[in-house]
Amino acid sequence: MKVSVLLPAAGSGERLGRGPKAWLEVGGRTLLDWALAAFAWADERLVALPAGYSLDHPGVRFLPGGRTRQESVYTLLLEARGEVVLVHDVARPFLAPAVAQRVLQAARRHGAAAPVVLVPDTLIQDVDGFYGPPAPREAYRLVQTPQGFWRELLLEAHRKARQEGLEATDDAQLVLALGHPVALVEGDRRAFKITYPEDLLLAEGLARVWQEP
Repeated sequence: MKVSVLLPAAGSGERLGRGPKAWLEVGGRTLLDWALAAFAWADERLVALPAGYSLDHPGVRFLPGGRTRQESVYTLLLEARGEVVLVHDVARPFLAPAVAQRVLQAARRHGAAAPVVLVPDTLIQDVDGFYGPPAPREAYRLVQTPQGFWRELLLEAHRKARQEGLEATDDAQLVLALGHPVALVEGDRRAFKITYPEDLLLAEGLARVWQEP
């Protein structure tokens, strides 16, 4: 099965306040460069860029992104040629090859897969600013990317979501809404998402010791 990697990189990076995340530098290179390098082995790499931006990179197809991440993924899906697609956040620069392979194998077998890690902290409800009832953290997981799918399955899920006006924060939710199960595989805590300014400090530190696959 051919593998297409979809990188929705059209976000504005509002929470960081430093412009589009794809151009944010960590360890001397952009987050987009990190993502492209992590998937150099893929049969195809497609990237959704913010409006007004363009790039030229050997072996990579760039497309204009949508208003939301979900719209950008849908645009990339329509152009993808692989039977299996991996959807990855460029804001997660530290992707261990073993994680991508676990997701890929599970997606090929089950049709949909996502990497997860355990919740390390106490999990509670916020009740009007006060400490609320605790939740059993053993029953919960933190979801990461890349998430893998049969292309036709994910495309069907996105089309249904568009028809019904369903919006989700990741693609696994759309597939689940279609009634198809999503297999879970072991993720990696180093694949944290750069969202807030303090995350950049952690990323810079990790970049110094990160070993390229």
